[in-house]
Amino acid sequence: MVLTIMTSEQTEINTIVEDELWERWRCEVDKGQGKERVDKYLAEHMTNTSRNRIQTAADAGNVWVNGKPVASSYKVKPGDVVQVLLDHEPHDFTITPENIPLDIVYEDEDVLVVNKPAGLVVHPGHGNYEHTLLHALAWHFSHESSAITNHQSPIDINDPSIGLVHRIDKDTSGLLLIAKTPEAKANLGKQFFDHTTERTYNALVWGTFREDSGTIEGALARDNRDRTIYRVWDPEECPQAKEAVTHWQVLERFPYVTLVECKLETGRTHQIRVHMKHIGHPLFADEKYGGMEILKGLRTQKYKQYIENCFALCPRQVLHARTLGFTHPRTGERMLFDSQWPEDMTNLINKWRNYEPNTLG
Repeated sequence: MVLTIMTSEQTEINTIVEDELWERWRCEVDKGQGKERVDKYLAEHMTNTSRNRIQTAADAGNVWVNGKPVASSYKVKPGDVVQVLLDHEPHDFTITPENIPLDIVYEDEDVLVVNKPAGLVVHPGHGNYEHTLLHALAWHFSHESSAITNHQSPIDINDPSIGLVHRIDKDTSGLLLIAKTPEAKANLGKQFFDHTTERTYNALVWGTFREDSGTIEGALARDNRDRTIYRVWDPEECPQAKEAVTHWQVLERFPYVTLVECKLETGRTHQIRVHMKHIGHPLFADEKYGGMEILKGLRTQKYKQYIENCFALCPRQVLHARTLGFTHPRTGERMLFDSQWPEDMTNLINKWRNYEPNTLG
């Protein structure tokens, strides 16, 4: 059927699409342009947009050439009309300061480490334009003491050359690293790219393990049936799937669930959640990946009520970014930070430690 694609200037372009889309960016490739991957071409021509975000948009079917969606690997040629489309109306993502409390673990003139609570969105996106961690950082930087920073003017969180070095999901708690200078962000970004940082997560997962440790390897890309989640793909079946490696180790065993430590070798979206589901151990209370169902245990009403009480104690995926290690971009000092579990996760783990199967049988 024919629907209308609206540009940010509300110019109407008629095309055949399955859903209503809005044009974010559009250009015609110059006559002198050589063949180049469309993701690289867009990264060079679009301001404040990373190649990774462009590849994600292409995976979601939002990069079009000559009226049709294309993969990141498509090579543009002179005369091609390239569009980046949104499934929602364009929105101004300018970050304005909001007085949201921050649990700052460490800060100096180059870096800031924050312990993010579960439920706080990290950055603005569709449906979350306000009340994010970046809005809280904007407030913090605008009120920052001169004793902490040597910057002559307040740090602008809207500057893409500073800010988040990595991200964690809204309902994941734990440590995040923020760069306060372009030099720090470039240095730290390379550390993440080279896998020289250290990141461990604690997670409660369904089921028990025979082994005490192991490694999960599986390339990740969006699920073609549900674009809000990811899955493990055979690279031949999905060439755009990105390599992902997770090392896990059992910390504590309970009946029907296990507390594990996960160490990331790569840092893909939803990596731990997808990898754990892939090996048959979804994260406890992870609604997106099947963890809000009773996957192991007894069939009694008492046990069902026990699990529902557990879900009520910690109504989100039980995942905490526990440690964060990196080399300081200015001093070269190796830094390692550790954060305790938040209250909801602590209460849930203690409940499982006191679990007595015989009383529920």
